[in-house]
Amino acid sequence: MEIIQRPYRLLADFDKVSNFLMEIYNSETYNSYLLQPFFQHAHHSYKFNHKLAHRFGLWEYNNELIGITCYEMDLGECFIIAKNGYTHLLPEMVKYAEKNLSQEKNGKKTLTIWINNKEIEKKEIAEKMGYKITHSDPITVFSYEKDFPKRTLPVGFSIMSLEDENDLLKINDCLWYGFDKGPDPYPGNDAFDRRMQMQSDPGFRKDLTTVVKAPNGDYACYAGMRIEKQNKYAYLEPLATVPAYRRMGLAGIAMIEGMKKTKEIGMEYCFGGNDKFYFGIGFETVGYIEFWTKEW
Repeated sequence: MEIIQRPYRLLADFDKVSNFLMEIYNSETYNSYLLQPFFQHAHHSYKFNHKLAHRFGLWEYNNELIGITCYEMDLGECFIIAKNGYTHLLPEMVKYAEKNLSQEKNGKKTLTIWINNKEIEKKEIAEKMGYKITHSDPITVFSYEKDFPKRTLPVGFSIMSLEDENDLLKINDCLWYGFDKGPDPYPGNDAFDRRMQMQSDPGFRKDLTTVVKAPNGDYACYAGMRIEKQNKYAYLEPLATVPAYRRMGLAGIAMIEGMKKTKEIGMEYCFGGNDKFYFGIGFETVGYIEFWTKEW
């Protein structure tokens, strides 16, 4: 039986890819950071380019998924993942990505491939095919074998989950201002739909999402949390604090609360970001994601 390559079907293949990412996960390469919760969250972001998701490539053998190349949000950057035993497909997969997932601008095409620093074979193939490292970010993890830092909530603030209250417009305000998007949190008046879309993610959990509420009732800080039960890890996304409430320790409090909840249900560690803030909480670097870029 021969290997079949075909396009991704946005609705029909979503669960198949999600299960594949859980099956092949290991704590050495972290799927080049294509984590299953990451994949699910991206699909339910308003920034995700659904119209071009059919350009993702799937490789199958005997109806079993053995490889995928896809972008996170849009053209120009991609993941190339092959199951152990099928890494001979990597050059073919890179060529496919160059044809289908590259970005064209000013008459030139560019593509960036996310590669874990421990994926030696993939790095060698990328280098032979004309790619160069342009950037790298640490992969950070907080192990639940450690004690959680103690933080005190400022007077007048309260902490809750979205099971207690789930005001979509307040969530939108918090995330919009928290990510410094500009003065208007309602571009196109689609704030409600954006947040409904985010909460339609099958991995979204109201009970694991933590909000710090300001004395005036505004949502000052938001910490989303997802879990991957098969491999027993948590994934923090998104984390944002409104500028007026920064430097009060709210992000750390919200994040620690979310991690405590996931530890209680059997998770063993949590992925975080690469800002120095995370290292202050106790996250540690466990690897690096390298961005390999080619222009032609």
